[in-house]
Amino acid sequence: MNSYDAELRKEVFYTMYSNPIIWADYPDVDVIRVEDTYYMVSTTMHMMPGCVILRSYDLIQWETASYVYDRLDNTPAQRLENGQQIYGKGMWAASLRYHQGKFYVIFVANDTRKTYLYTSETITGPWNKQIVEGFYHDCSLFFDDDERVYLVHGNREIHLTELKTDLSGPKPEGRHRILVTDLQPHYLGYEGAHFYKIEGIYYVFLIHMTKEAGRRTQACYRADTLDGTFVGGEVFNDDMGYFNSGVAQGGIVDTPDGDWYAVLFQDHGAVGRIPVLVPMRFEEGVPVFAKEAPKQIDLASTRPGYRYQPLVASDRFEYTLDGQGNVRLRDVWQWNHTPHDDLWSVTEVPGVYRIRTGQLSPNLTFAVNTLTQRAMGPACVASVTLDGSGLNDGDYAGLCFLIGTYGLIAMTKNEGKYYLVMQARVSQDNSIFGSMIDQEPATEYARIPVTGPVVKLQASANFVDNQDECRFAYLDGADWKSLGIPHKMVYKLDHFMGCRIGLFLFSTHEIGGMADFSNFEYHISP
Repeated sequence: MNSYDAELRKEVFYTMYSNPIIWADYPDVDVIRVEDTYYMVSTTMHMMPGCVILRSYDLIQWETASYVYDRLDNTPAQRLENGQQIYGKGMWAASLRYHQGKFYVIFVANDTRKTYLYTSETITGPWNKQIVEGFYHDCSLFFDDDERVYLVHGNREIHLTELKTDLSGPKPEGRHRILVTDLQPHYLGYEGAHFYKIEGIYYVFLIHMTKEAGRRTQACYRADTLDGTFVGGEVFNDDMGYFNSGVAQGGIVDTPDGDWYAVLFQDHGAVGRIPVLVPMRFEEGVPVFAKEAPKQIDLASTRPGYRYQPLVASDRFEYTLDGQGNVRLRDVWQWNHTPHDDLWSVTEVPGVYRIRTGQLSPNLTFAVNTLTQRAMGPACVASVTLDGSGLNDGDYAGLCFLIGTYGLIAMTKNEGKYYLVMQARVSQDNSIFGSMIDQEPATEYARIPVTGPVVKLQASANFVDNQDECRFAYLDGADWKSLGIPHKMVYKLDHFMGCRIGLFLFSTHEIGGMADFSNFEYHISP
């Protein structure tokens, strides 16, 4: 224990919290501690800005610290142009490290098939980008004591690849070997590597799903040297009593008190893959996990009384330009794919998020500049005021739950008249397979005329016990009036992401339509 940690132990405060720690989509987590602060990175795939890093002082309450990039490569597919898209692709499973005063984030993007390395001296950036030669699935970055640098990566076969000193690619005469091979009958071979050296022992933590277990489990292999034989196996197998949904894949971290925790994730239906905290310890060099993930957990805060910024929030869209003439939205927001910056504004009209269309889109999936926040369990409700006076015939603007099996409420215009519609994409089965990404319009379940272009819309969802049901309503006088049907959302690999609450506009007949959104309100129900 260093002197900083010893001093910090004098002031710790414990509170009981619920586990899972965040009921929202934060998958593929990696976690580190720098002095009194924990940082956690998570997959954001096709969302922009991307590669979110959260911050905590107790491992269970979290806030957004940074996005590593605003745009990735700005390709046509990342911009939803010409019918192209990167749903289920984009950045996956980043590795977060802090070494000699610098933060490192490395990940692959499954649309460009590149490996990206970002570095910064502060967690908030600016982040410097470089490309690492090669493609390293679910890679974990590791700096050894002799300053040699490695990536541990792969699926089923877990590889160790030594990098050049500048991290630009594999070192030609360096160490390259297979550490572990999954020889068991499996649905998912070993992957999701997290690599560490602790008390002189090398560890690689992995996720897999054997046919015997039938759910995700956590494994660990260890060796005394990088050239030695890695031995081990399954170290954690629990579903917290939740639909045989295993808790696995993530990083481990120690507290200033010397306690160890794993931050893993669990599939929770349409809301996504959510983080779970699992106590663990080392016994004679062997990692020993708690038999079950606790439903409640005591934790020490390194900054008692700290007030965290929310991960989701209401917004009045009251923004101003900075000194460079730019505006940055609150960090609760992400766009679905790369935004077209010339087609949106939050300063043109005070208190309004304004969108215009610059291309035709067949359905919500291909709508540009859809502005989203994560849906949050156990239940949530959002509402917004929409002014559709700038709509053209064939435009749709409104409020949605964005997922492959999406649902929405929208104002549309036809022959100069305004209507409210409820639409949804219905899955033929409840499996994770089968893509809903196509050019077909959604099924319309309700349509009513409205007398004017200004309406208040509501979207709500219930994720308890995988109900995953969303409903839509509009304000009729002083009362909310339902529109359409309750809709069952299904998590699938086409988006590979939990559903998002979104504000959208798309044109089906002519471009140039406009929609104004104001007074966005977001509430989480206990």
